[in-house]
Amino acid sequence: MKKYFKIALYLILIGLVTIVSINYNVTSSTKTKIYYSAKKFPKNDVGIIFGAGINGNQPSKYLKDRLDAGIMLWKAKRINKILLSGDNGREEYDELTVMKNYCYSHGVDTTKIFIDYAGFDTYSTMYRAKHIFKIKRATLISQKYHLNRAIYIGNKLGIKSVGYSANQGEYLGYNYVQFRECLSRCKSFFDVLRNREPKYLGGEININGESNYSKDDKR
Repeated sequence: MKKYFKIALYLILIGLVTIVSINYNVTSSTKTKIYYSAKKFPKNDVGIIFGAGINGNQPSKYLKDRLDAGIMLWKAKRINKILLSGDNGREEYDELTVMKNYCYSHGVDTTKIFIDYAGFDTYSTMYRAKHIFKIKRATLISQKYHLNRAIYIGNKLGIKSVGYSANQGEYLGYNYVQFRECLSRCKSFFDVLRNREPKYLGGEININGESNYSKDDKR
């Protein structure tokens, strides 16, 4: 019994060391690529906004702040195009329709909006940005807790990435999502290591071509 206890203890210690090491590697290699003000923010052709939940036909606070930050950067000419990536896998839960209608209603030219209909997680979003949308450089727009991982994945997949923090005020459950992010970074580390391919890919939608924003969705 004592032998098995020692083995379990060693495995726990190895797991903790692995988690701490991966988190340190991800955050330390990306922290200088996160910006908090548009004043000295580097210009990029494409800004990627990640889905973050909806309440009916309205964005959650997390998502609204991401959308507002992206719209602000577009209006300030810090980005030229916006790629919206989220979950529309169920009829009753369609992040992307909410996201693109929000951008349209806040004055974004729909010819500058591109839609990723299969961005079910951060890794899938960045993988598809590289292989489907042929993006080489990008501004990633999200809350601070999420940006280290997103930038890390982007750079490892060959997209030169910087991040813009969309944090505005307090968020419900923010301490929890920060804790959960520690484990998400580990998963992403191994996703990159094994070059995981997302479940859904599809045909190429070149970011330098015609927008795939459907005019029928304006409302």
